[in-house]
Amino acid sequence: MAVKTFIVEDSAIILDNLAATLEETAPVEVVGSAPDEASALLALERLGDGVDLVIIDVFLKSGSGLGVLRAAAQAGMSARRVVLTNYATPDMRERCKALGAHHVFDKSNDLDDLIAYCLRLSEGGGDTQSGALA
Repeated sequence: MAVKTFIVEDSAIILDNLAATLEETAPVEVVGSAPDEASALLALERLGDGVDLVIIDVFLKSGSGLGVLRAAAQAGMSARRVVLTNYATPDMRERCKALGAHHVFDKSNDLDDLIAYCLRLSEGGGDTQSGALA
């Protein structure tokens, strides 16, 4: 089963490379993307339950990935929410956990782990609760 994925990333180059890599190496279908908090929230509201996974960068052109996490948690979004950032410090991991992130991945070091996570989700596995930040 393909994991329907929405990506919140402000760099077009990173977005294109990430989408291509995920779709080539894991059963992932990228169903949309947004470069900022406001457009991400509008798109996610429109997609509703049509999304299984939301990959969120923390720092965006406007707004913040933390705002996306907060709004998704408050809305009771059923999709898994993971953060992919260059700033995966212990403090940032804790902030993301508190806002409902299921996992935090470092852009520089954890791409293989993100791919493995997507594979587990496609098989019906993966983290089942927010805060599982292995």
